[in-house]
Amino acid sequence: MNKSEKEMLDFSSSLADVWRLLSEQERNLLRQNAFIRHFKKNQKIYSVSEEPKYLMCLLQGKVKIYKEGIGGRNQIIRIIKPIQYFAYRAYYANENYLTDAAAFEPSTVCMIPMTLVNSLFKENFNLCMFFIRQLSTDLGIAEERTVNLTQKHIRGRLAESLIFLIDSYGLEDDNTINIYLAREDIANLSNMTTSNAIRTLSTFVSEKLIALDGRKIKVLDEERLRKISNLG
Repeated sequence: MNKSEKEMLDFSSSLADVWRLLSEQERNLLRQNAFIRHFKKNQKIYSVSEEPKYLMCLLQGKVKIYKEGIGGRNQIIRIIKPIQYFAYRAYYANENYLTDAAAFEPSTVCMIPMTLVNSLFKENFNLCMFFIRQLSTDLGIAEERTVNLTQKHIRGRLAESLIFLIDSYGLEDDNTINIYLAREDIANLSNMTTSNAIRTLSTFVSEKLIALDGRKIKVLDEERLRKISNLG
């Protein structure tokens, strides 16, 4: 078995939630038309104003969806974890991408042509409903974070972002969050300046909520972090 065949086998097993909704004919169409792409750390996956052509599924790695704001400062809108689908909302809104997507770390993405997805939706009600639920869930999370990141104080915003990372990527054995972000990325995720993010992280360290080792963030008191996030 060559590398390409192995990747496609891994792809079909990874997409079990979708795979079980397909007929054998539909699975063959997916095998024939989908392909795998590898992205380096910080490499763009798609760019704002590009035409959406693929439904994407992150197989390995971590991805950020972000938008450039006033003064050139980026705001991270969503973070993608394996196995999550993304990059298809704009297609059904009949518009080009409003955001950019890039890899936080080396990432593997399955690319499925939207023309194929569209034809499958027309014939497969269960598959269509699956993605309607996915999109509805993603929009709900985005709406909640938008409200929280505009109404919470700085401490609440940063605590929420750390909890968001914990819930998305989990903790390693030593309670380190399983993603290593630059301070700028933490700021972009928390809707604050980098200097404010650095100061607030330092405050959390002094309060023994977290410990820092370069880009590693070790959680010392998750319960208090969640309380700060909830209080705003």
